[in-house]
Amino acid sequence: MSTFGALNTAYRGLSAAQQAMDLAGHNVANVGTDGYTRQRIEQSSIGAPAPMWPGATGPQAGQGVSVDRIARLGNALLDASVRTTASSAGYTAQRSAAFDRIEATLREPGSDGLSTRLQAFWSAWQDVANHPGEAGASSALLSAAGQLATTLSSGRASLEAQWNDTATDTRRMVASLNDAAAQVASLNKQIRSAVAQGGSPSELIDARARLAESISSLSGASVRDEADGTVTVYLGGNALVRGDAARQVALTGAASMADTTSSALRLEWADQPGHEVGLEGGSIAGALSTLAPAAGGAGGAIAEAAASYDAVATTIATSVNAVHRTGQTSTGVTGLDFFRLDPSLPAARGLSVVPTDASGLATGAVGAGALDGSTADAIAQLARGASSPDARWAAFVTATGSASRAATQQAGIADTAAGNAKHAQISSASVSLDEESVSLMASQHAYQAAARVLTAVDEALDTLINRTGMVGR
Repeated sequence: MSTFGALNTAYRGLSAAQQAMDLAGHNVANVGTDGYTRQRIEQSSIGAPAPMWPGATGPQAGQGVSVDRIARLGNALLDASVRTTASSAGYTAQRSAAFDRIEATLREPGSDGLSTRLQAFWSAWQDVANHPGEAGASSALLSAAGQLATTLSSGRASLEAQWNDTATDTRRMVASLNDAAAQVASLNKQIRSAVAQGGSPSELIDARARLAESISSLSGASVRDEADGTVTVYLGGNALVRGDAARQVALTGAASMADTTSSALRLEWADQPGHEVGLEGGSIAGALSTLAPAAGGAGGAIAEAAASYDAVATTIATSVNAVHRTGQTSTGVTGLDFFRLDPSLPAARGLSVVPTDASGLATGAVGAGALDGSTADAIAQLARGASSPDARWAAFVTATGSASRAATQQAGIADTAAGNAKHAQISSASVSLDEESVSLMASQHAYQAAARVLTAVDEALDTLINRTGMVGR
């Protein structure tokens, strides 16, 4: 090796050590940055040059160190695990939140719950049966009936509001999904360009990884790394993002829970109307599962709860009216309904009380006299039996409670799994101050060693150039 070659070797060592120190400082500066993945310089030795003449023998000195690239120390398997668990956590969290809100609407057990209103209603009929013709008992009955109808109506209205709120939140999530997909496509373009130019796009890859995790949490999408540095995002087996191009999705279907003329809410490809997106998880899928129309117990949680309210209202109205029509009022009128169902509204919203005072109550049997309370007693007995409104309501409340507990447990398990996956990812990719301190010290020693070599070569050159031939002078 020539003396000037040694200078170049020392310079390469200085440059590599300086880059390593700069990178260690960059890692430390980002120790608290969310989603940052630590980086390392990858170096390799430069071999000795080819002999200048044929047949040359003897050891050949190398030419120092080369900085090959700045490596991003991420783990593809851990990243994929984070996306998968985030998808499951997003799905179960939406369902758990829906059931929690439904349970809050029921207010069971409690003084304002429908069970309490039903008990008060049947008890009021029994009081009328025991005190036929008394204004106080009749007034209490009409009040209890009005409160029962109001409770059914308000409960049904709360579910409609929940459906609308969930639909609005789902549209927001769809907009976020489209925005994230567009950003991933833009980052793909930048990363591909940086890779082609030999640059280090680590921060861009970190930003893209955060967006990909968000997309998976929203929609259950999967991600595949491509050879050119880009990623392809698949949604239901179809590409949502490929290269620098992103497709859009749209939420279509019913505008409200009462809309029966439109199809159920679903996610479609914006560029292919009518083609549904096959969601395999994520918050959007969880929300859509709760927004599905009622299907005899197998539909969406919100619509099924509303259908149960309607079923109870219908049962109350039909069973009470059937008995009430057989009785007579204090003035001898027969064939009267106690409840009315507005056909233009859902049953729970359209239930109202027909009588306005005691004269409209058919409390006794036909021809039994004004003081007979047998019809009122028969209505009071409607609270008993497996097909009674009370039994229907109790069964619904029990089923809702069980489903809510199951949803909460699933959400807890999924959230724990997502947290563990995230912790494993952070443990692998995050910055360790101790590790960076060691790396910084090693780089400083390497820098000092290269500087010593450079100083020694400089002194040797100074002696050769300026002092040769001065011996004896």
